[in-house]
Amino acid sequence: MDPRQRPYRSVLYIPGSRDRALDKARTLPVDAIIFDLEDAVAADEKANARETLKAALAEGGYGERVKIVRINGLDTEWGRADAEAVREMNADAVLLPKVGSAADVDALAAITGDMPIWAMMETPQGMLNAAGIAAHPLMAGFVMGTNDLAKDLQTRFRPDRLPLMTSLGLCLLAAKAEGLIIVDGVYNAFKDEDGLAAECEQGRDMGFDGKTLIHPAQVNITNAAFAPSDAEIDLARRQIAAFEETEAQGQGVAVVDGKIVENLHVVTAREILAKAEVILALQAG
Repeated sequence: MDPRQRPYRSVLYIPGSRDRALDKARTLPVDAIIFDLEDAVAADEKANARETLKAALAEGGYGERVKIVRINGLDTEWGRADAEAVREMNADAVLLPKVGSAADVDALAAITGDMPIWAMMETPQGMLNAAGIAAHPLMAGFVMGTNDLAKDLQTRFRPDRLPLMTSLGLCLLAAKAEGLIIVDGVYNAFKDEDGLAAECEQGRDMGFDGKTLIHPAQVNITNAAFAPSDAEIDLARRQIAAFEETEAQGQGVAVVDGKIVENLHVVTAREILAKAEVILALQAG
């Protein structure tokens, strides 16, 4: 599957230390899972969590879900052991917290080899160095850590997330420039469905590929928000048909719904249809 066609609508955090949660994740309709060895695991459980997670991933059963392991920072007492363990796990990528520069990614790559790396973008330094981090040859995706970022920026939480817009925009620009996946931060009020839907809509319109989640109850809303809508699919088909018909007839301009359709619109339309097809295939599987 083309990495750019693979959906990342819903990316659920799962504690790496909890057998029950690890098992339940095999049945959830999420596109990716972040198996967490960092914030979700108490200090005295760190070593056990590595072994628990390694066994769960070796057992498999996660299907087409992308398996990402978040380790502790390399500046902690657990980070290096985490990185060495993940290198031997049946995982698709390793996620490094609090990435501040490309040098942090180099330090992890020295341990994990050619394994794809994702970066938690959650510090002011990371925002300022986003372009350099994104350009690292092993970098595959950004995860926005909006809670830590808001803490460091000393912002207040607002429904419009205006205080975070500069940071979100810098990371989006860096990720898109390098062709990376980028997923939005979590929505903390997991019982607030309307608030989650609104933040998903905002993130989707900004260009995020999906959203990180803290609870399975958030999955359906997020999957719906970041998937092509029926109206988008219908428009995409009509744009492609009109453009191809205009080309075949040697005419100059294709028009759909009173708007000119250019080649760039057709490229986007084909991407929408391809994504919709992949989502349908994943649901069928």
